[in-house]
Amino acid sequence: MKLSQILFSQGFGTRRGCVGLVFSGAVRVGGEVVDDPDADLPTDGLVLEVDGKPWPYHARALVMLHKPAGYECSQKPRHHPSVMTLLPAPLRERGLQPVGRLDEDTTGLLLLTDDGTLIHRLTSPKKHVPKVYEVGCKHPVEAALLQRLRDGVVLDDDPAPVRAAACEATGTHDLRLVLTEGKYHQVKRMVAAAGNRVERLHRSAFGPLVLPPSLAPGQWAWVDIDHGGPDWSAAPALGPATTPATP
Repeated sequence: MKLSQILFSQGFGTRRGCVGLVFSGAVRVGGEVVDDPDADLPTDGLVLEVDGKPWPYHARALVMLHKPAGYECSQKPRHHPSVMTLLPAPLRERGLQPVGRLDEDTTGLLLLTDDGTLIHRLTSPKKHVPKVYEVGCKHPVEAALLQRLRDGVVLDDDPAPVRAAACEATGTHDLRLVLTEGKYHQVKRMVAAAGNRVERLHRSAFGPLVLPPSLAPGQWAWVDIDHGGPDWSAAPALGPATTPATP
């Protein structure tokens, strides 16, 4: 693929702008400046250096973001900054969208991609992709509460009970909840229907992906889907909660 086409596909501006970027000497490959926009480069394993910053080529972009509190999962936020402002310009330019949403006060693992098929795959309730939440509650977490969440509770907009795929206490006022659906405010509404109240909420895993402790709030990292990607139906391997549910 031509270098200018590669840059355009990665979100580095308009076609004309990408040609100008190459002519300016801002692009390196293998440590060497490439100033020919028509240079034909293999994309497999390609890592560009643009304005001194490395950029691995991805035909389809998927990133995980450690979402902090105080950000909205919207392209057009109403009351708080958009999570998109936490991403570099090329990712915003190529049209990444959040895979589902986390509330403004909810923290944790948020996926964003420009692959519409993948968004459908990960958000469809028929696919049963597990998502893990660390929940801080107002009242003590008792065995009866956990059992109600496992058995199913009725929400006010649907007579059919919704159940946790798994549920366990992780502290006197904390629990871990695994869901395979994605209803509006589901965790908060389920816990309320079971007789408690959510005061802190943090998503620690999405499918097999676990938010790494090294990824600080506001930071992002690539998830490779160019070579098959993760098995999204697989449950995450979770030990004790290492990232607390913080407001």
